[in-house]
Amino acid sequence: MPGIPGRPTLLYHLYCGLTSVAAPLVWRTVRNKLQAADVPKTRQQERLGHASLPRPEGVLVWFHAASVGETLSVISLIKRLGERLPGAEFLITSGTPTSAALIEKRMPPRTRHQFPPLDTAGPVRRFLDHWRPDTGIFVESEIWPRLVVEGARRDIPLALLNARLSDKSVENWKKHPDTARFVLDHFLLFLTQNEKTARNLIDMGARPERVQPGTNLKAMSDPLPVDQDTLSDIRAQIGNRPVWIASSTHAGEEETVLAAHSELLRRWPDLLLLLIPRHPERRSEVTALLDQAGQRSAIRSAGDKISEETRVYVADTLGETGTWYALCPIVFLGGSLKEIGGHNPFEPAQAGAAVITGPGYYNFAETFAPLIASGGALQVQSSAELAEAVATWLTDQTALDKARAAAKTCVKTQKTALDAVVETLCTQLSLSSPNSTASG
Repeated sequence: MPGIPGRPTLLYHLYCGLTSVAAPLVWRTVRNKLQAADVPKTRQQERLGHASLPRPEGVLVWFHAASVGETLSVISLIKRLGERLPGAEFLITSGTPTSAALIEKRMPPRTRHQFPPLDTAGPVRRFLDHWRPDTGIFVESEIWPRLVVEGARRDIPLALLNARLSDKSVENWKKHPDTARFVLDHFLLFLTQNEKTARNLIDMGARPERVQPGTNLKAMSDPLPVDQDTLSDIRAQIGNRPVWIASSTHAGEEETVLAAHSELLRRWPDLLLLLIPRHPERRSEVTALLDQAGQRSAIRSAGDKISEETRVYVADTLGETGTWYALCPIVFLGGSLKEIGGHNPFEPAQAGAAVITGPGYYNFAETFAPLIASGGALQVQSSAELAEAVATWLTDQTALDKARAAAKTCVKTQKTALDAVVETLCTQLSLSSPNSTASG
């Protein structure tokens, strides 16, 4: 149980008041997004704290994550923790329909998913009354003040796992040191991705004895699933054509990718680009760009086949990225040509790919650093540099093999850290074994 935090600050009270006033508007916005994703009404109500599943008997370990990347990063940890605590049950909360759909496909044993409550009094109270978690583990930067404070007030031991804070976020928290210290003091443990975040948390007011530098949990996640039937089918459609992948692209990035592809087509007229937009709902925007670029495309969600004339295959479906990575070892990872923060390079690296990134990968700086240093990843800044990087690996098999091996080695060095994370969580949060009892 945490030490007694200080009194709530005026800013915290103001936050609670403003979120209560804004709750109807926030709920309307959230509900519309869930409806657009065809989420059933009963599950939409989870955002208001109305559970759609019963609470299981016994110890319940609760993981709270923001979206797809954060959620998938804890699945392998839950599997390992489940082996360590054979009597424990697990709850994952995440806020996006995409994350919910992917979790359903990769659900660990004794685990269930719910959408998290809005960070207002009623939803938070109903959520905690129903689930009564024995411990709560918040992943990365997903800190909801009321949910944290109310959870700790119920003597739920809380941890912030894989903690990552942007420089902007740190500076904003530092402007309100009393409130930062008040909120952070409700956590028993901070496991950070790197030393920098550990120092920042301490500077913001976290108790130094509760902060432990760690590693990026996403490096320890299981490889993305591969559908062998789909893989065989797409391979047959592609034949012997050269291929490269642009994955997790965002608005403003496809133009650079398509310009690079146009340049590459001059050397390899039959080259195929497999384009994976980060948000599949942008398909009409992406196809419009393809039409403007004069590049004939096939759309996965429309059931289009890859013909000899196809120059870009748009993989606008969920849950198939692992299959696409298995197709090709040359992957440009988006979210990096714009100031978006990048995406997890370990996913393509685990699949055996060499990685290309833009400069804007600041959310994964500690992950990309060893990859780039070892040659497992290359950094580019323009369409010309992107085309050059792809061309190098298309023409030099030895260089590609060396880059792929370096990327895989970086992933392997992180795997052994998973057992240490499990041990730390069990010790610091009083999760006991083998009878799976917990104090809190």
